[in-house]
Amino acid sequence: MKLVYSSHSPLLVGHMRNILESEGIRCVCRNMMLVGGAGELPPTAVWPELWVEREIDYERAERLIREAQAPSSGGEGWTCPGCGERLEPQFTECWQCGRSRPKR
Repeated sequence: MKLVYSSHSPLLVGHMRNILESEGIRCVCRNMMLVGGAGELPPTAVWPELWVEREIDYERAERLIREAQAPSSGGEGWTCPGCGERLEPQFTECWQCGRSRPKR
């Protein structure tokens, strides 16, 4: 196993785990309940960690995490072809009617 990500936030570690697992990369979270040790131990020593089970997946996992942390390029908003609702670029489905974003 190899450490691929660590953060002060258990939510971020869990989110990264979900991203990796959705791509078929097996991983394990550690230190998820050690926050109570902060003060007695250095803060980063109790941060939650995400470990990749197979070393062969490590580089791909690193890339996926980098991509997930990269700021959004913004892109262009879009208008739902079903109901005319104006949506921001990060959404792939219309919140109003549920229709999918049209292909470009």
